[in-house]
Amino acid sequence: MVEQVELRFDHASQASETHTNLSAIRQSATGLWVAGDETATFEHLTWTDGHFGAQRTFRLADHVDLPAGPRDEADIEGLARADGHLWLIGSHSLKRKRVKSKDPEKAADRLATVVREENRFILARVPLDPANGTPAAGAVLAGGQSLTEHLREDRHLAPFLALPGKDNGFDVEGIAVVSEHVYVGLRGPVLRGWAVVLELRLDEAGKGRLRLREPYRKHFLDLDGLGVRDLCPDGDSLLLLTGPTMDLDGPVRVVRWRLGQKRRGIVPADELETVMELPYGVGCDHPEGLTLLRDGRLMVVYDSPSPARITPAGGVLADVFTL
Repeated sequence: MVEQVELRFDHASQASETHTNLSAIRQSATGLWVAGDETATFEHLTWTDGHFGAQRTFRLADHVDLPAGPRDEADIEGLARADGHLWLIGSHSLKRKRVKSKDPEKAADRLATVVREENRFILARVPLDPANGTPAAGAVLAGGQSLTEHLREDRHLAPFLALPGKDNGFDVEGIAVVSEHVYVGLRGPVLRGWAVVLELRLDEAGKGRLRLREPYRKHFLDLDGLGVRDLCPDGDSLLLLTGPTMDLDGPVRVVRWRLGQKRRGIVPADELETVMELPYGVGCDHPEGLTLLRDGRLMVVYDSPSPARITPAGGVLADVFTL
């Protein structure tokens, strides 16, 4: 069964199109944390009068040092909440320019242009005030210590670091924290049908920095050719939002991975449970973020929402599913 609930945004967020580019969501004790992938901010929404609103916007640069400064987008693709902290992760992906001209030469030139935006290559942990949930100064894994720098010699992933995310290159799309273990879901690469989830542990390095504790672990999941688009904890399991790694609409599924069953690095299909198939549109309504609500239901937000999801008050409709 599916219901819909409105997430209502202020005029500034509507102008920056955050509400139509939602990429990450996580429930908190006071409401919802959400983020879009076109800014360097994250937002908090509170339940009020039958919808989530009363938006508070936080600039990521006010809480951690960003490699490219406060204005460049961070392409936040995942949020996690654990032990009094909010975690945020960028896509860590390169970007190939879109075709914007009907002129063949100009179009070919844009398709040959790949750009790197440094703010995408961050993993941040921000403490939340226990009294009111307000974020404080945090720490970040970035620059010369970024996640991709630690993967330069990885025998599976290194060849994909030079490829744009939408070309089956390295592309982070979700994060979940269970105890001290940080799980990072990759939209790409998908290796002969096997998706990749990284398992990390991080320590404080001082001066607002995090340090990756070696070794990291890789898990290869048989998701029938799909990549990971988001993930969230559910008891001793992770719920994975899975979808195409390339520029396709679907299929999109929610899959349960029971962590206690995991073999060393390899997770075959018989250890994964398809919880539900999610709806998606043609060129719109792409499921992009999910969070487990306190009542056990699952909320899903969509990138490129269809006009039917946009509300007169400047909000967007999320779906809430009963598992």
